[in-house]
Amino acid sequence: MEELLPGASGRLRGVCLDSRLVQPGDLYVGLPGTRTHGARFAQAAAERGALAILTDAAGAALAAEALPVVLTDDPRVAMAGIAARVYGDPTSRVEVFGVTGTNGKTSTVFLLEAALGALGRRVATIGTIGFRLEGQPVDAARTTITTPESPDLQGMMALMVERGADTIAMEVSSHALALHRVDAISFDVAAFTMLGQDHLDFHKTLENYFQAKAQLFLGGRARVAVVNVDDPHGRRLADMVRADGHARLVTTAVDSDADYRVTEYGHAPDGSAEVTLATPGGEVRFGLTMLGEFNVRNALTALAMVGSAGLDVGRAATGLLAAQVPGRMQRVPLGPDDPHVIVDFGHTPQAVEAALTALPTTGRRIAVLGAGGDRDATKRGPMGAAAARHADVVVVTDDNPRSEDPASIRAAVLAGAREAASGGVRVVDGGDRRSAIRTALDMAGRHDWVAVLGKGHERGQDISGVITPFDDVEVVRDLRGQGE
Repeated sequence: MEELLPGASGRLRGVCLDSRLVQPGDLYVGLPGTRTHGARFAQAAAERGALAILTDAAGAALAAEALPVVLTDDPRVAMAGIAARVYGDPTSRVEVFGVTGTNGKTSTVFLLEAALGALGRRVATIGTIGFRLEGQPVDAARTTITTPESPDLQGMMALMVERGADTIAMEVSSHALALHRVDAISFDVAAFTMLGQDHLDFHKTLENYFQAKAQLFLGGRARVAVVNVDDPHGRRLADMVRADGHARLVTTAVDSDADYRVTEYGHAPDGSAEVTLATPGGEVRFGLTMLGEFNVRNALTALAMVGSAGLDVGRAATGLLAAQVPGRMQRVPLGPDDPHVIVDFGHTPQAVEAALTALPTTGRRIAVLGAGGDRDATKRGPMGAAAARHADVVVVTDDNPRSEDPASIRAAVLAGAREAASGGVRVVDGGDRRSAIRTALDMAGRHDWVAVLGKGHERGQDISGVITPFDDVEVVRDLRGQGE
């Protein structure tokens, strides 16, 4: 790769965005940022052994005396391609499945992992929960929550392949698509779950958000596009895929006609489901312990992806019964006289509604939720409203306030909840998160369901830039005397 680094000496060994993490032989990437330009740290990168810097014209002016410069108009685009080459283009050696959508990405990837595992595949997964190989965590530094920056992504994929992965299932965020993190990956199968309001702080409009998601399915980036056509944006995307002509379109639905369609499903009192699925290869039946119609839809998407890859859907479906996702409609076992409790990551209006309507109607529904600081503020009121429409009691609390005033965020959620509340729905300001969970548990009887929403699998809470340990599952258990 010497042709990429004119004037540099030594063998290129890696690509790095953080000057503090540069290793000898790395290409340092200096990106323009909201506060400063990464090229300002070129000297620090050079002192740690960087061979050169990849940057734009503004960065070149800052870094020219510190390192040889690889100049490009769009460093992110160039970085993705270089990272893939440096790490041996790992995704060319495995089958790659990608999932995008506002809600359902993480659960669908876990269900896909279980389905492929039932077929004997050695599956690596990448997403919000972290990096995993055959269900076991793989430690790594992360640059983003869902889809890592391209150097970290390519490096991790190379490691997974080296350790024996033959399949990669990954979440693909809208940020990743807009910021070119997955540009150098060709997806064998890509799936779209649904679109709702989220990330408008970044994308500004819902249309921009949708167009970012749509990139995954157009222009040859995916060989097969699996699309939920019950969702109105999914129907629009299906039309775009047909017009584009690069990907083979496969449709999924519960309420519409589709290539893969749920024809029957029922729930036991504990919320588990028995599902019948119509596929191009015939009828498939499977069980699912994950609560909610939306998880039936996620399972449908996972099996459609398996079938679209030419694999045995019936055998794959046998793996779904045991599938559980940390922090996604996760049940918290308590004592016989305690209420039913679930912990879920739902942090959009649509996800709040989906989580609450998934709960059995054997008792009251009590929702505990807040909204994150320094994120899309326009969804705070709608989140509260969604909770008030589908719960008997809404306890508003803090999520990750970050740099914002927690009481101000709660006030916005409370306002939305109180405006939507009717028919005796009670709305409470629960204060800090531990106190709010305690309040909800104290209110609940043994037949009631308490849904602790928003943080899911997270094990810390960000308040004023300080992250303190906080795990919703462990807090519930501790408050009920079930902690280890």
